Amino acid sequence: MANPDDSAPRHSLAEDIFAIVVGTLFISFGIVLFKKAGLLTGGTSGIAFLAYYLAAIPFGLAFFVINLPFYVLALMRMGWRFTVKTFCAVALVSVMSETHGYFIGIDKLQPFYAAAIGGLMLGMGFIVLFRHQASLGGINILALYLQEKYRIPAGKLQLGVDIVVLLLSLFAVHWLLILASVIGSIAMNLVLWINHRRDRYVAWSAA
Repeated sequence: MANPDDSAPRHSLAEDIFAIVVGTLFISFGIVLFKKAGLLTGGTSGIAFLAYYLAAIPFGLAFFVINLPFYVLALMRMGWRFTVKTFCAVALVSVMSETHGYFIGIDKLQPFYAAAIGGLMLGMGFIVLFRHQASLGGINILALYLQEKYRIPAGKLQLGVDIVVLLLSLFAVHWLLILASVIGSIAMNLVLWINHRRDRYVAWSAA
């Protein structure tokens, strides 16, 4: 991954570690809300949700395994620092999404409320990871790779994957839950749209 302007502030290793823990904490808790309400997301996490709903495979395990092939592409395209951070972020989300239940119990959760709050938490978690040059891997890395190598538009590929996940979800959840999931996706992407801007945040990670 290319470095930004050398005059920009740099994150220390300790700041990167703290940010990855905080970002994955937000994301994993948003996932817990989605799981409890029976909702889905797009991309690799959406595939992991389908594995959870259709085959009773633990979300964390499915999410971790599904992401494994994408680390090769991350290493090729983004470099080893980004890849290591992304691997740690995926591992933490995989573990945390399965362990929150040991510390909190939710007896009642309205799906549309879960979609809005969970979507906002996912968005904030992604912002924290992105600002420290990390991600949750998956389809976005594949999309960027195919766009660079074969000129397949990244947005179209990601949209296609999300549509497939959405269609398959019709066999797993009620259509009202799919509607709530769309609202959750909108909430998440609004956070990213408003906050994920290089002109507003220029610090980068030297570690």
